[in-house]
Amino acid sequence: MAAGPLGMGSGVRGSLRWAQSDLRTHRGEALFLVLATAGIVASLLLATALFGYATNPWQRIFAQARGAHVWIHTVPSADPRGLAQLDGVASMAGPYRTESATVAVRGTRASVELRGTPRLPSVDRPLLTAGHWLDAAEPDGVVLESSLARALLAEPGDTLTLPGTARTLTVEGIADSAEPHYSPGEQPGLVWALPSAVRAPGGQVIGLRLDDPADTDYAVQRAVTVLGSGSVGEVSTWQQARSAAQGDNRLLGQVLGLFGLGALIAAGFAVHGAIATRIRGHLRDLSVLKAIGFTPAQVVRIFLLQHLAYALLGSVAAAALTEALGSRIPGRLGDAVGVWQGLPGHTVALLAVPLGAVLFIGLTTGLAAWRAGRVPPVPVPRPAAPAGGRLTGPARRALGLRLPAPLVLGVHKACAGRGRSLATVARLTLPLLLIVVALGAWTTIDRFHSHPERMGLPTALTVRSDNALDASGVQALLTGEHRVADAYPGVEVAALVPGQTGTIALRGVGTRAEPYPYALAEGRAARGPDEAVAGQGLLDLLHARVGDWVRMTVGDRPQILHIVGRSIEPQNAGRVVTTSLDTLRANDPQLTTAFYELRLRPGADPRQVADALTRAGRGHLDVHPVTNPADGLSPLRAVVAGLIAVLALIGLVELLTAIGGSVREGERDVLALKAIGMSPRQITAITVTATSCTALAAALAATALGLPLAHRLIDAQGGSSGIGAGIAQSPSPVLLLSVGLAAVLGAALLSALPAGRAARKRLADTLSAVA
Repeated sequence: MAAGPLGMGSGVRGSLRWAQSDLRTHRGEALFLVLATAGIVASLLLATALFGYATNPWQRIFAQARGAHVWIHTVPSADPRGLAQLDGVASMAGPYRTESATVAVRGTRASVELRGTPRLPSVDRPLLTAGHWLDAAEPDGVVLESSLARALLAEPGDTLTLPGTARTLTVEGIADSAEPHYSPGEQPGLVWALPSAVRAPGGQVIGLRLDDPADTDYAVQRAVTVLGSGSVGEVSTWQQARSAAQGDNRLLGQVLGLFGLGALIAAGFAVHGAIATRIRGHLRDLSVLKAIGFTPAQVVRIFLLQHLAYALLGSVAAAALTEALGSRIPGRLGDAVGVWQGLPGHTVALLAVPLGAVLFIGLTTGLAAWRAGRVPPVPVPRPAAPAGGRLTGPARRALGLRLPAPLVLGVHKACAGRGRSLATVARLTLPLLLIVVALGAWTTIDRFHSHPERMGLPTALTVRSDNALDASGVQALLTGEHRVADAYPGVEVAALVPGQTGTIALRGVGTRAEPYPYALAEGRAARGPDEAVAGQGLLDLLHARVGDWVRMTVGDRPQILHIVGRSIEPQNAGRVVTTSLDTLRANDPQLTTAFYELRLRPGADPRQVADALTRAGRGHLDVHPVTNPADGLSPLRAVVAGLIAVLALIGLVELLTAIGGSVREGERDVLALKAIGMSPRQITAITVTATSCTALAAALAATALGLPLAHRLIDAQGGSSGIGAGIAQSPSPVLLLSVGLAAVLGAALLSALPAGRAARKRLADTLSAVA
């Protein structure tokens, strides 16, 4: 008869003794749970830091500078006075005269936009970080936007030269701006100068600050109507500036957050499985606890508090390490943590993320521990053989074929308890599946570096020249370099989209005789007149698809193109339509070559070729490497490696759980197997084979499910960024085979020792286990 409930003090002491005894028995499992929890919480905290780092700095600058929501570049003759009276326009900046130029300092060159600014603006006001604002006493003084200053390694007091001229400019200050940052070959740097320093204005720029940012598209449409589409050269919005400022940080945060949440779910399932397996193995001990007076609530509390302590220890350790050492991580992750620690919501996130992880693990623990509370105080005799333990027809036939008995019985044991075996396989599959997805992301990044031509980057260098060299001279100079395989002439203009709500990049590269080698994901290459290929971002913007005809406006000339293919376009958020230079010249014969895209011979170093061409051009060539989006994702490799380690720990915990359950369930069969003449080594081999089969099934399921999931996730991210689907790459078969072999061999090695001990137990111990 069961004793009455234990008092509060006795219950607490008994619970502590049980927890201490259980910890001594399962030290390795406890350690792995703590480490896995620490890795998960650290991943989620870093993801939170990256999200804050991606969004907050630009938002802060935009708010402090009273940033403009729309910037419009126009021809010099455009009259912008009517823009200030438009509904929804709160204030206007400019117009400011602009001049395109190239500046150089200490051998580094950059394309810039000189903006004539007579006084410090009230809208989109530059925020000085060094030096001072423009002074009329220094007519050649300029203020550089901070990203341009970093690229030029320029500081206040430096002198900038304008190659091809005798002019010089003096850096008076450096300032932050909410406008798009400098990007070599894509976005010119911003230089504020006095109006007198803008000597050859080629246009003007106007900024509009709106009452409601949600009305941006409508405001652009109204502004273009007032100015006239023929007067508008380029339109940029605050959304584009914010997206460019966030860059790859948001993607890194998404990857960390996704895998961190996936690992948290996997850890929860692993804890649930560990407790459930332990309950099955200690039914008699739990019954004794009930018989001596433990209430169901006290039994549940033992398991719950024990695993909450593990989760709390790992979470606190991760939070403390992230707070103390996170800012010292090299590269962007360390910068992100340093900025995040200064944000208003930092303390809340530092507490909420670990607390959420602990609560989730507590929930999964409670569900499993609840079963322990339902164990009756009187032990229920276990059946002589497990359900499904009778040999199946295939197993008997395999034994008849004289296949090794341990192999046959091991496979049979893995498949016998179908519900329980499937649950074990499912729990082990989840961390392996996430590892396969992580390896897919790693392989895709590597492919951007190893085979950029397949990822939308067929050329390695972009070359621009000043007016000192004509097109034929530049072409001859470029093709004279033996490491240059092809030089494709090109031009890029801003085109208004239908509805006049923004501008896109219209690019003409290569000729029909020497077509540009697009990386196509859909359709075919543009070969005929008026044929073009477009990036996913442009197709989404225009709600078009391959096969459609699209109309756009370049200045006052309409351009109608037939989209015959979708290219993988990593630049300008995919808002690019590319055709041949011949097609653009048919619409505007006055177009001249603005740049050259160079495809190098295999093995050529782009930087060495760039240096050689710069020397050969004698200051008349501006050579830049083509920006590879994977360059900004270099920290992702370390992130992926860390996540794989965390997932491996979770998989290890699940393996230990499966091994422990298999060994305990096999104890009841030891007497029968010994009675039919099997040696301890053969009995051990049965358990090792069963565990290996479980790991093999999980590895096969993870590969079968993980590969399509990785493709879907990576292509979805490519589509949302404008690059488009078609960039996902699968890990090599060798790498996948290595992951599977590691899981199977790890399961075999980890199960060999406990299975061997169980097989060599004394007869009295074995009888006690099956009693």
